Amino acid sequence: MKWAFNPAVMRHLLNFWPPFFFPGIKVAELRNDYRYCRVELKGRSWTQNINRSQFGGSIFAMTDPIYPLMLMGVLGKEYLVWDKQADINFITPGKGKLTAEFWLSDDTVECIRTATQDGNKHFPQFIVHIKDNDNQLVAEVNRTVYVRKKAKYRAG
Repeated sequence: MKWAFNPAVMRHLLNFWPPFFFPGIKVAELRNDYRYCRVELKGRSWTQNINRSQFGGSIFAMTDPIYPLMLMGVLGKEYLVWDKQADINFITPGKGKLTAEFWLSDDTVECIRTATQDGNKHFPQFIVHIKDNDNQLVAEVNRTVYVRKKAKYRAG
């Protein structure tokens, strides 16, 4: 499945993935180096809650696989990467299209490589800000990711 990790292919696969497609979640941009991703949530009438704002589950879902996917793209096949824990703080009701941006800095990647070089587990945390069309903060998501070198690539 190496072809699937081509960023352009991965973006399209995610956009047709049912947990993204049906609520209107779209990976609008995924850079070729996997260091930046922008995800949007369309305002659809069938995904609104009783208050006519975006359903909280959809807001949370738009952040779900992104950081592990980005780390897999950057770190490569030598690493196990998956979501470990997450929580969300809803700041204000989200109305209309919402946007989340995800960044991986060189320092973050280097810190992860250093922490895992001897086969240790590492649990980096990432804060994702979800904003509306007026650039107002709607929600803040704290995601913890599990990262470890696969057994056959560990030292010793």
